[in-house]
Amino acid sequence: MVKRIIGSALRAVLMAVLVAVPSLVLPSTTNDAAQITALVALVAAVVTFAEYYSEYPTFLEFRDAAPFNRLRFLGLFFCVLAASILTASHGDAPPNALQSFSDGAAQMLDIPFSPIRLLMIAFADMAHLIALDLVAEMASAVFVIAGAVLLLFWIHARFIFWPIRKKAFNFWINLPLFDPTSGRDVLFRLKRDASLNLVLGFLLPFILPALLKLWIGLFDPAALTVPEVMIWVVCAWAFLPLTLMMRGIALLRVAALIEEKRRRAYAQELQAA
Repeated sequence: MVKRIIGSALRAVLMAVLVAVPSLVLPSTTNDAAQITALVALVAAVVTFAEYYSEYPTFLEFRDAAPFNRLRFLGLFFCVLAASILTASHGDAPPNALQSFSDGAAQMLDIPFSPIRLLMIAFADMAHLIALDLVAEMASAVFVIAGAVLLLFWIHARFIFWPIRKKAFNFWINLPLFDPTSGRDVLFRLKRDASLNLVLGFLLPFILPALLKLWIGLFDPAALTVPEVMIWVVCAWAFLPLTLMMRGIALLRVAALIEEKRRRAYAQELQAA
């Protein structure tokens, strides 16, 4: 009980820190932005504590299958931190190491039909309100971070026997929203959901800029001029596809474990017969 309380409280504090990173890094934050950040950080901390303190799962998937959620948290944390540092140091001379890296990544990734180019096109109508070169640097940095996290999770799942390296995989705790007894065969549904997540995760970096441009054309884009809002928009553009693709890889891994277990059961039955 004590261990669970401490672990839940630590995760809640980390979530609150994650939400507060832009306000802590940016040199000038308005009172309204600080108050909103404090409220969101408090809500995120309470929800995280309740989720991990509860003995039974609610909505968080792979709660007991580390390092799935840890990698997602680290990916989002470093995306937000990098975007915040780039925003705070924009225009400084000489540029720091992160600015130099992001500028180089932007030059490599800003090619025709790339997600970076599409995001730049989405913000083209706001060139008089925001610095497009800063957007390109932030997008390139978070794109590289998300790709690195995805590659790290794939290596872990493929070669380090995730999620059964240390203990058995509990289907109900780690997939509370997935009912294995309803619908078609569980293997078919797992592979179908995994494929949908992978395809959608691959397409989202191309789709989200189009939706963003549509939103800018229909509504007042002044909110995007707030640095904190811009940071979270760019990070969400990279983090949502990362989450979907990680979930797709995880579901394929779970399906492979179930398939292997069935194969062994069938082989034992044949031997017994």
